[in-house]
Amino acid sequence: MRIPPYYRRPAWQRFFSGMAVGGAISWVIFLYIFGVWQEKHTHKIRLQEDEILELKKDINIWQQEYKESNKRNIEQITVQKINVRITNWEKYKLDQLSTFETEESVKDDISMMLAKDLETVYKSKDLIKKIIENKRVKINNKRYKLEVKEMIVYTTLSIELEINFDE
Repeated sequence: MRIPPYYRRPAWQRFFSGMAVGGAISWVIFLYIFGVWQEKHTHKIRLQEDEILELKKDINIWQQEYKESNKRNIEQITVQKINVRITNWEKYKLDQLSTFETEESVKDDISMMLAKDLETVYKSKDLIKKIIENKRVKINNKRYKLEVKEMIVYTTLSIELEINFDE
């Protein structure tokens, strides 16, 4: 067994030398294309890294604003003020001072509801109503009882009362 003598034929020599030159040229073209692609993707990765850093900063800012917003919302979901108003004080010819003092005494009686969350206040609205309606008020040597007509539970607890003679 022997190797055929292709080295003596010029057609085969041109074929093999063409393969070698073609391989070298294709290798150079491959390296060029691979380098261009690598550079393009490296640039894209750098841009994406910058964008990721910027988005992480934005996330931190949003999280801080979200925490501050939650703190404000917690303040908003508690009772912060109590308003009491007697609607029919003119019917009994009461002066505004005694009406104001009565309203203030009712506020003092239910002041424990300040800074409580709305759910707790709403669940105890019957208790508030009983506290107010069991209160007897003495104005100008006459005894009056209070009746709750309307109660609105929100950040401001608003209560409308009617005053009647106590029998």
